[in-house]
Amino acid sequence: MIIFQCSASYASKKEWELAITDAKECIKLDPTFIKGYYRLATAQIEAKYLDAAATTIKQGLNIDPDNAQLMKLSKNIKTLKNAEKMKTAKAPVAASMPGISGDSVISKELNDLRDQYRQTIRDYNVCNASIASAEKVLKMNQITMSELDQIPSKESERKMYRGIGKMFMLQTKDQIFDYLEQEINDNAKKSKDLTLKKEYLEKRMTSQQQNITELIQGTN
Repeated sequence: MIIFQCSASYASKKEWELAITDAKECIKLDPTFIKGYYRLATAQIEAKYLDAAATTIKQGLNIDPDNAQLMKLSKNIKTLKNAEKMKTAKAPVAASMPGISGDSVISKELNDLRDQYRQTIRDYNVCNASIASAEKVLKMNQITMSELDQIPSKESERKMYRGIGKMFMLQTKDQIFDYLEQEINDNAKKSKDLTLKKEYLEKRMTSQQQNITELIQGTN
C-alpha cells in the first residue's frame, strides 16, 4: 500500500505530523488494515499525542485483540504517562492533536460497525463456498446424465447402482435419470438464489465500509 509506505518513510525521517496524516489516510482506505493503526499510534506517541495514540491502539485491538505490536505500544504509553505524572501532579496529559475520536458513543458505534462488517465478510465467504459446491454438484449430475444418455433405451429397465453418500442403491436408468434431473433443477435454483445473496452481501460490504470511513472522517 503506497500511503502506508509513505507513512513509514516519514516516520524514518521523524516527520511525525506527515506520518500521522498518511497513516490516517491508510486507515480510511481500509479500516481493517491493522498495520495502519500501528503506524498511526507510533507517530502519535512520538509526537506526544498520547491520548490519541491510546485511542488508536484500542481501535486496532478491537480488530486484532492479540496483536503484540499494539499491546507493546499500549504499555509504552502507560510508562510515558506515569513519567509525566511524576514530573508534576498538576500537569494535564498533552493530547491536543485531533485524532480518531475517543468519545465513548462514537467509539461504540465504530466498533459495532466493524463487527457487522466482519460478519458480512464471513457470510460472503460462506456464500461463495456454497455457490462453488452447488455448481460442482450440478456439473457432476449433468455429466452423469450425459453418460446415461449413451445407454440404449432398450436397457432402460436394467438395474444399476446410484451412489447415496457412502452407500449404493439399485435403480433403473429412468429412476436415476429422474433423480438427477431433480437434483440439477434444485442445484440450479440454489446457485441462482446464492448468487443473488452474494450480490446483496457485496453491496452491504460496500455500504458498511463507507459508513466506517465516514464515521472515522467525521471524528477527525
